Amino acid sequence: MNNSNLFKNLKADLPASIVVFFVALPLCLGIALASGAPLFSGLIAGIVGGVIVGALSGSQIGVSGPAAGLAAIVLTAIGSLGGYQNFLLAVVLGGVIQLVFGFLKAGIIGYYFPSSVIKGMLTGIGIIIILKQIPHFFGYDSSPEGDFAFFQVNGENTFSEIFNAINFISPGATLIAVIGIVILVLWKTVLSKKGKFFTLIQGPLVAVVAGIVYFLVTQGNSFWSISEDHLVSVPVPESMSSFLGQFMLPNFGGISNPEIWVTAFTIALVASLETLLCVEATDKLDPVKRVTPTNRELLAQGAGNIISGMIGGLPVTQVIVRSSANIQSGGKTKVAAIVHGLLLLISILLIPTLLNKIPLSVLASILLLVGYNLAKPKLFLTMYKLGWKQFAPFAVTVAGIVFTDLLIGIAMGLVVGIVVILIKSFQNSHFLHIENDSDGKNKIKMTLAEEVTFFNKGAILKELDSIPTNTFLELDVRNTRYLDNDIIEILEDFSEKARNRNIDIKVVSEKKTVENPESFIQFFSLRKKTV
Repeated sequence: MNNSNLFKNLKADLPASIVVFFVALPLCLGIALASGAPLFSGLIAGIVGGVIVGALSGSQIGVSGPAAGLAAIVLTAIGSLGGYQNFLLAVVLGGVIQLVFGFLKAGIIGYYFPSSVIKGMLTGIGIIIILKQIPHFFGYDSSPEGDFAFFQVNGENTFSEIFNAINFISPGATLIAVIGIVILVLWKTVLSKKGKFFTLIQGPLVAVVAGIVYFLVTQGNSFWSISEDHLVSVPVPESMSSFLGQFMLPNFGGISNPEIWVTAFTIALVASLETLLCVEATDKLDPVKRVTPTNRELLAQGAGNIISGMIGGLPVTQVIVRSSANIQSGGKTKVAAIVHGLLLLISILLIPTLLNKIPLSVLASILLLVGYNLAKPKLFLTMYKLGWKQFAPFAVTVAGIVFTDLLIGIAMGLVVGIVVILIKSFQNSHFLHIENDSDGKNKIKMTLAEEVTFFNKGAILKELDSIPTNTFLELDVRNTRYLDNDIIEILEDFSEKARNRNIDIKVVSEKKTVENPESFIQFFSLRKKTV
């Protein structure tokens, strides 16, 4: 990407970067909290994911940072490995393993997930964002931002959290959240069409400023004020030395510990899978439908994890929440991701106190709209109209993500997708044409598909068994390029039954035509090896 392209899209990328910054800030802190790691580690991962990974990645609109899907792994690993610095070593080694994945061209794995599962992933994440932000919208913050699993770290689940929030509604937090929603909707639907000013200054920035002003104005009012624990909580360094003191080095002395290597491989595998899935989903959301080079993405993520682990940060992956916020805000190039990382760095250096005056309910209003745009009701109707073969994997993926977590939900959708493929394979193994012959015999022509595998055994066996007595069967294999040995054995077994039921069989192949062959095994062995 040349400089002219960079400057050409600055008007779109800079406003988008601000929105992504406000989305990323609470998620970085919340994921760190949910992971049992220092809060600053989440911010480090956000900065590295934006600046380093953003610069190295081939994705123009993807945004990387700490991922909710790794929170449980991180939480367990910190405890089992005997300290955070040992865990950092696992992050560094995980990054090295990701580099190996990239060099081995493992990025192709991302292309083997059906479109219905990817769409289900986007929709499921959208629903999860909405459900998880409802308590924050009302000022109830028992679960940290970024805890996207159904069973939460505080012992509650997604729905119990919402029901509990009803009993702990904060009038002030709710009011400013409603004001935030109104600002965002008006800005997008009305004001953005009134002039360039309203496109340059994004609605989320205005909503955040309104939230800060509201907090300052209502301080001291017992009913309408916002409590301190409902605000963003960025660590505030007293000096540059205390700021630098928040960075940590890995404990390289533990490199011979096999548990660290197991954790490293787990991080590399899960982070790579999440990244590849996000890349696939982000490319689908891209208005200009650019294709991200997946192997390069693995290399970028590996480099990011090495650097993040070296300075005390959490593992990074490409993240759909931030990526979709970037797309929805009009981001065009990777500049948006890079600038959002720089904004995180500059803000925690220069204005951490100001950041700590942002109500979480305002940020919840921003995320609610992000979630809605990912999970529009219209999409369910569209997928339903495509038929059950598309809708079933989609619906299972959505339900799995909502009621378990991201990776389990995707795995469930993938399993259903594979079952659908098997069913389709069962149904499409052959074509059958029935007609009457001149001698009064039933004539049946069975044309086999281009590839017939053991998956098709059931369908073909059922069809052969249903052929009535006194039938002339023409078996056409001229278009068949692969015929599994299991199918040949079925035909071999059927030939004996055919003689007993007065069924004549003519086999038509590219090289020869044979009536009532003595041995199907021998006949097909004479054909070229591709059959």
